[in-house]
Amino acid sequence: MRIHNRLCCGAVRTFLTALTIVTVSLGSVRADTVRLTAMGDSIIQGYGLAQGDGVVPQLEAWLQARGHDVQILNAGVSGETSAGGAARVDWTLADHPNGLIVLFGGNDLLRGLAPEQMYENLSKIIIGAEAQDIPVFLIGLEAPTTYGTSYKTEFDGIFTKVAMEHDLMLYGDIFTAIKATALSKSDTTVSVMQRDNIHPNQRGVELIVADLGPKVEDFLRRLTAH
Repeated sequence: MRIHNRLCCGAVRTFLTALTIVTVSLGSVRADTVRLTAMGDSIIQGYGLAQGDGVVPQLEAWLQARGHDVQILNAGVSGETSAGGAARVDWTLADHPNGLIVLFGGNDLLRGLAPEQMYENLSKIIIGAEAQDIPVFLIGLEAPTTYGTSYKTEFDGIFTKVAMEHDLMLYGDIFTAIKATALSKSDTTVSVMQRDNIHPNQRGVELIVADLGPKVEDFLRRLTAH
């Protein structure tokens, strides 16, 4: 989630290029293929991982292995806060996907930004998707006590508040599976996290996807009924 500013611009350019390629190639996608866009920061973008090892490609492969005809566009930008996401929501959804996965908060947290600002930004993203009748699956993130228990309580509660206000499916903490593993393995940060101890490695992503995947399957069922 923390990354040098010079890499952020490169990540945005990379995303724009990918979005153009995907948009141009949409004609080759089967009409019944469910198209999801995953929007977020470096956890979505796949910072520090080889192509194919990030959350988006692993999640897509997991769903396809389960028989789902689904494609997921990676709209992650390393270093981005929820404000950046809110600023680009309209053109991120320009190809009108069937559903949107949203994960922000890590960089807001690292910068100590006010939780109410994140609430406003997430709300703007959701409202932007709603305006195009695009259902949203929201992924949250739990704060440590670095900024105090009051900040943590307010920060953690934002995701539930937004989900309830907009009737969204919510996965409460992207690191749920990794934290569960940490309870049984004292060396888990070595085995499932990168050296910065912020981003999951390939094995860490596997744990995340194994727990997150069934919830996204439920989201796909909601899309079918939408």
